[in-house]
Amino acid sequence: MRSRTFGDRIVGLAPVVTLVVFLLPVLAGLGATLLPALGVHPALGETSPGLGPFRTFFTLPGVKTSLWLTVRVGLLSALLAFAIAVLFCACFSGTRAFDRARVFLSPLLAVPHSASAIGLAFLLAPSGWLFRFAAGPLGFSRPPHVITVQDEFGLSYVLAILLKAVPYLILMVMAALGQVRPERSLAVSRSLGYGPVTAWLKTVFPLVYGQIRLPVYAVLAFALSAVDVALIMAPNTPPPLAVFVLRLFNDKRPLMQLPGAAGAMVLFGVVLGCIVLWRCVELLLGRMAGGTLVSGKRGGSGRPLRWVSLGVVGAMGVLSLAGFAVLGIWSVARWWRFPDVLPRKYSLGVWQGQLGGLGDPTLVTLFVGGGAVLLALVLILGCLENEDRLNLPRPDRSLVLLYVPLLVPQISFLFGTQVLFILSGVQGTWVALIWSHLLFVLPYMFLSLADPWRALDKRYARTAACLGASPGRVFFRVKLPMLLPPVCVACAVGFSVSAGEYLPTIFAGAGRFSTLTTEAVTLAAGGDRRVAAVYAFLQTGLPLLVYVAALWGPGRNRFKG
Repeated sequence: MRSRTFGDRIVGLAPVVTLVVFLLPVLAGLGATLLPALGVHPALGETSPGLGPFRTFFTLPGVKTSLWLTVRVGLLSALLAFAIAVLFCACFSGTRAFDRARVFLSPLLAVPHSASAIGLAFLLAPSGWLFRFAAGPLGFSRPPHVITVQDEFGLSYVLAILLKAVPYLILMVMAALGQVRPERSLAVSRSLGYGPVTAWLKTVFPLVYGQIRLPVYAVLAFALSAVDVALIMAPNTPPPLAVFVLRLFNDKRPLMQLPGAAGAMVLFGVVLGCIVLWRCVELLLGRMAGGTLVSGKRGGSGRPLRWVSLGVVGAMGVLSLAGFAVLGIWSVARWWRFPDVLPRKYSLGVWQGQLGGLGDPTLVTLFVGGGAVLLALVLILGCLENEDRLNLPRPDRSLVLLYVPLLVPQISFLFGTQVLFILSGVQGTWVALIWSHLLFVLPYMFLSLADPWRALDKRYARTAACLGASPGRVFFRVKLPMLLPPVCVACAVGFSVSAGEYLPTIFAGAGRFSTLTTEAVTLAAGGDRRVAAVYAFLQTGLPLLVYVAALWGPGRNRFKG
């Protein structure tokens, strides 16, 4: 066994540094939020611990309705997204349509949540594009008097979540299928007369679900605690709990931060409770499904289910693309009266009028996203290279740590993280802003890059080492060139995550930084659709351009030598 070199020691620090940079703000932020929730906030003169903030929070008007709305919409969204994704994969796994779906769905993940929600709002509004198309056949000349956005039941909010959650879960199932390799099990099941959908659900799904459990929990946590999408699509009288808490934090009365912190911890408890409930249902259904799995029922061809799943997923893809298209049209529309399907006059005047205001948010988005991606890439490559040099087994349990920022509601720890940034003197600086984005960029980049890195044939590195190449030379001249495409895709994924972050920018930026996302969400509540469309269109286009460059660039320029 060769002795560890200085480079090995440096690489060996990567996991430790990653855990400190990654988990410390989350855990410390939760603790710093818990103290005000218990009445301890020395800066406001509150030093006596107690449950007063919780009592105050639960007496606020609309809290119970907000809490029920959050739980109802969160569970419904997660359940529908899970069912749609599983049904689609069961119907089309192993087909050409399944392979094509990966190419079609992957770019949809690059669209920020808020931009997707704004585009959907422009489609569903009573004066939106869908009603303009329906105006002629239905025979009305004015927008109908219906509430289709921010409706009382939160259905538009559920749809906005599904547009992002379904593609994400389908891609997670695709990744899991590459690990379980179900071809043999499916072939045996089909030879015994089972229908394709039944065979997949009985033999493949039990193996796949263990791989996608954490992504499902992440979707559930997001549906329960999203702020940017809720501000655009959810009811606002009262809003979901996350928005309710954000309003308390932004209240002009400083003491309202105490019930706000209590509300943040209540939201943390709601998310934790819903995940536990989901897990209990998993175990219950797992026991109940034992008889179904061995019942011998073969099922039919599954053709009706194929059409249904294809129609639902296809409709979501069309809605996403139509939302992006309507953003582009509104950004150049000069005269667009209802019920015209397209504007009568076009103009670049809105773009020209916003050029002065677009520069700073665009540069901040690029700089913060690039900085977070670069730091995350260095840490991730260090961790993966350390695994290779020490021949460590794949640490599946570490995935739980990666998902911590995705499972914990952002508003439950970002307020506490803001307090820590203030105490350390970095609040409102580039350091705080990039660090807060790094918390969410790093998990997605790691999940995107880990499997391709670990799947690389180890014989290439061994051959280079036998020819006298040092570990560092093997890393830079063998591994990185061969893995350049997945590295670029991981960077594109990380940038799209950063470009869509709303709350981290609000809390860590202290109002000194504006990104395309913060501006788009703010303008979405305004009256001028054209200005909001400009920011949302650019907010969508920027990550898509980075994603296209990541797919196209490695094929054009490869490392040589």
